Amino acid sequence: RSRARPESPPGQRRGGAAGPAGAITIEDVAVLSRKRAPGGGEGRVPPPLLSGKRHHEASVFTPENLLREARRQLSVPEGAVAPVCVLDPDGDILRYLDRNGRLEANPNWACYHTTLHDFSLNGPVLGDGPVLGDGPALGDGLSLGIIGCAVGASFAVLLAEQLFASGCRLLISVTSSGQILSLREPPYFILIEKALRDEGTSYHYLPAAEYVSIPDALLELFEDDLPGLAEPLARGAVWTTDAPFRETRSAIELCRSKGILAVEMEAAALYAFARARGHPVICFAHITNRMASAAGDFEKGAAAGSIEALRLIQATASRWLAHNNESR
Repeated sequence: RSRARPESPPGQRRGGAAGPAGAITIEDVAVLSRKRAPGGGEGRVPPPLLSGKRHHEASVFTPENLLREARRQLSVPEGAVAPVCVLDPDGDILRYLDRNGRLEANPNWACYHTTLHDFSLNGPVLGDGPVLGDGPALGDGLSLGIIGCAVGASFAVLLAEQLFASGCRLLISVTSSGQILSLREPPYFILIEKALRDEGTSYHYLPAAEYVSIPDALLELFEDDLPGLAEPLARGAVWTTDAPFRETRSAIELCRSKGILAVEMEAAALYAFARARGHPVICFAHITNRMASAAGDFEKGAAAGSIEALRLIQATASRWLAHNNESR
């Protein structure tokens, strides 16, 4: 944490630039949390989310122990999951693969809440899309894992913890996102370089800060354009929120003033987990909507955007594997 600095009035950013009326920044927390302490004395009582966190202290409840009990109760055999796994919050990629007969439930996934499916991007043309093999090949026999409909920061990190404890070596998230600053007409993809931490989970993994960024070593993978994509991959910052139906006009304008490109619900927590645990996680925002502010929104393109999402996943996994000399 930085040295103590003079406090600014609520809603006023340092340097004199005022945010929208009612806007609150991380720096306002100390001011806004000042209230009467028990017994009538004046004192600072920070919100529970920002107090009592010992980030280097081990958790009593661990994913390994949860998996142990799940294996016992659900009769799941010992074994690893796929080396590269995908979180698909909307579930469209999962459904697309299922329609084309490309999914198989992973028998080693000992999770109480979800099913992990395995799939391969090698093979024949998918039923309602082009050959994915036009992009870089992942190699014979490489299987990826995918979990659908894992929406929100806490759920995404709960699954990330269990996936890495089960043998995952790279996690990719592709999440539908609302446009804040327009780069072009949706749909398109953004590599999330950093995320505004307007959710709760990240604060349990890292000390308070405005943003959390993708680990530096992963960002280096994208110095050159990914091959096989229909359009160049954009990159930038997003706003991660726990409350999609509280995306108010003032909050959107504040994010726009910060140069934030989109809003979604998982990236800040996943990047905080990645940095705290030392696991590789790469998050992409699939810009599909303008918060349904007009009719005809949420159009993702062919096959609900799944074909292009799979090309992105394929190119990313291939580059990461090659960069890390991972076996295929």
